[in-house]
Amino acid sequence: MRSEVTMQSRKRYVAFVIFSFVHHVTASVTHYSIPEEMKEGSVVANLANDLSLDVTTLNQRKMRLDIIANKKYLDVNKETGELYIVEKIDREYLCTKMLTLCYLKMEVILENPVRIFNIEVEVLDMNDNAPQFRRDVIHLDLSEATPKGERFSLSNAVDPDVGSNSVKTYHLSESEHFNIEVQTGRDGSKFAELILKQTLDREQQAVHNLILTAVDGGTPARSGTASVIVRVLDTNDNAPVFDKASYNIKVMENSPIGSLVIHLNATDLDEGSNSDLTYSYSLYTSEKTQETFNLNPSTGEITVKGMLNYEDFKIYDMEIIATDKGANSLSGQCTIKILVEDMNDNHPEISIKSFQSPVNENIELDTVIAVVSVSDKDSGDNGVVDLHIPDNMPFRLRESSDNYYELVVSEPLDREKVPEYDITFTVTDRGSPPLSDNETMTLELLDVNDNVPQFPQSFYTIRVTENNAPGALLSSLTAFDPDLHENQYLVYFILEKEIANTSMSMLFSINPENGNLYALKTFDYEIEKEFLFHIEARDSGSPPLSSNVTVHIIIVDQNDNAPVIVSPWRAHGSVVEEKIPRSTDKGSLVAKVIALDTDSVHNSRITYQFLQVTDATLFSLDQYNGEIRTMRMFSYRDPRHQRLVVVAKDNGEPALSATVTIKLSTMETAVKAYSDMTEVPLEYDIFSDLNLYLVIGLGSVSFLLLITILVTIVLKCQKPKPSKAAPPCRNSVISERNSTIADSTLVSNDAYWYSLFLAETRKGKLVVRQPVPKGSRYIVSSIPRGTGLTDTSDSAASTLQASTTSSSSST
Repeated sequence: MRSEVTMQSRKRYVAFVIFSFVHHVTASVTHYSIPEEMKEGSVVANLANDLSLDVTTLNQRKMRLDIIANKKYLDVNKETGELYIVEKIDREYLCTKMLTLCYLKMEVILENPVRIFNIEVEVLDMNDNAPQFRRDVIHLDLSEATPKGERFSLSNAVDPDVGSNSVKTYHLSESEHFNIEVQTGRDGSKFAELILKQTLDREQQAVHNLILTAVDGGTPARSGTASVIVRVLDTNDNAPVFDKASYNIKVMENSPIGSLVIHLNATDLDEGSNSDLTYSYSLYTSEKTQETFNLNPSTGEITVKGMLNYEDFKIYDMEIIATDKGANSLSGQCTIKILVEDMNDNHPEISIKSFQSPVNENIELDTVIAVVSVSDKDSGDNGVVDLHIPDNMPFRLRESSDNYYELVVSEPLDREKVPEYDITFTVTDRGSPPLSDNETMTLELLDVNDNVPQFPQSFYTIRVTENNAPGALLSSLTAFDPDLHENQYLVYFILEKEIANTSMSMLFSINPENGNLYALKTFDYEIEKEFLFHIEARDSGSPPLSSNVTVHIIIVDQNDNAPVIVSPWRAHGSVVEEKIPRSTDKGSLVAKVIALDTDSVHNSRITYQFLQVTDATLFSLDQYNGEIRTMRMFSYRDPRHQRLVVVAKDNGEPALSATVTIKLSTMETAVKAYSDMTEVPLEYDIFSDLNLYLVIGLGSVSFLLLITILVTIVLKCQKPKPSKAAPPCRNSVISERNSTIADSTLVSNDAYWYSLFLAETRKGKLVVRQPVPKGSRYIVSSIPRGTGLTDTSDSAASTLQASTTSSSSST
């Protein structure tokens, strides 16, 4: 296996590394040559073959390798006798550049018998290092006066490799001013000299950026670069030059002392002191000119020094010299001709002859507000004047006579938009440059009652929570009138309107000064839910103006009414007692709790839950419709008496509630029901107690009489088709009053509900459980729950509509 690995290493070595292998044996030393940077594991030679050793005895003879070096670069394989690389060899690290030959010396030692072989491995250089300059940037300063052909030495590049792999030549980037020559030093190293092949001109190019490249002789060749920056130093070889050789300048008379006439600008292409300039008058400039104008020697500015008068002196000639500060100073000159021009030195004048202020805002158009005159003492165009006022003003100027103008109203005025106008009259002559003068007059406008009071909104919706305190502030209805003084003083009224013979002023009050609206009474949502009326705001102008706004008062409900249990009915504080057979099936309706709340829809949403229950596994309560049903059939272990406490809770915050206690008793007696509810004959159960039998009989006769009367009324009003009675309901149960609570829906035409039950009993009894208040009207519908019907028309619900006119009725 080890032999296969060695063979593979040899193949990789031959495939990827090309080197020169030299082997010869002398009397005392065996020599090998290898290139540097060989891969770890590469085989150098087979010592067993070269030293004529038996491979099979190398382990027994304890063959080992001693290297005279800091690191163990090589080792011997005792199985094959091969000398191989342990760590990459860097010739530049192992040997200095001064040594042409680099050796690794080692001894191969064997025992039994002891033999020592001297081995020398020469490490051959490879081109694994690129030339490198000691500095990346070489700075060189040359005067622009340097003669052509001048030579300058440049720092050489260094290459750690030796022989042909070291620096061989240098190249310079393309330049029309420079080239290089490669020189060889005494030690054989190569260096470059920079040669100036064309004279320099700093004004054309101040800096030359060159790239110097050093290339070694390896294959492939490696290179390194350095930047050569040549800065050209200035010499005073350029004379100052003005922008123009001659200047013609016009100056107005009466120009102020110190005013700028011209800023001369001479340029010198040199730099430093060679470009610093000084300005001066030449000998050809007259003393009068030098007394009238001042020349700044540093900046070249010419300013007015004396008074200029067109009538005295019209033309000034001067010659200016610019001199640099170089060692051999150079100079340049220019000529200047200054022409003095006549100027428009008299301002036009404006005079207000009449001005009417203040005026009413409803003043008529074309009314004259002011009369203005203008004048100018100059002559010609300088004496011609124009008068104007600012644009976008509701006025215009109308020329009445020579140099007289009238200011008239051109557009309607509105004090609420602009209370006053600052009218600026500007007069300008036609001189060059033109002169002008102006005068401002303020026109005030007097208010006229031309604006009606305005409310911020055309319709106000105010929400008032019921049970408010009398005198409570509801809202502030403030109107705005942009007029002034008495025209903006507002008074507020409630426009009278009667609701149910009640005036609005008895319900609400408004502060006539500030529009604060107050409630005069406490409102009850259950009685009155909203009010709609108008409020008027009237100013104090003459004639007065007014406007009104609609106010919608919405009474917001509070949860101030607790639910009222209307079914099952019981006297105040009493317990409802019911009897049901013990054979009642699972899911049978035992009782139905109905509670009513007169608050708003949100607050009157009722939910039901058990507060107390004898056996929680026996009964269930629907939290939304209040139906109490059996969850299972009665067993012999269940008590005969069950006590249920149901609480009805509304949806208000905080919630209000009412409770009802139902006492259920179970009995063994079964009762038969008639098949037709419209038949009058009754069947009575036989009781052992004669007194109870007589009471039931009398009650039955009374109820039958009442039922007959009610059924007759219903038939006359509705004339329903005769229908067969539904079979006895499976889920019906017998109550203490021999009545079964059917699924009922109660609809009321006002906020107060009362219970009216249509009960189907097994004996065909109809029971009205609650007296009906005077003036109320109710609709009660009952739908049988039986499932034995086959004809849908026979199962139609019977409807009873009852109207009461007396204060109360009893059953």
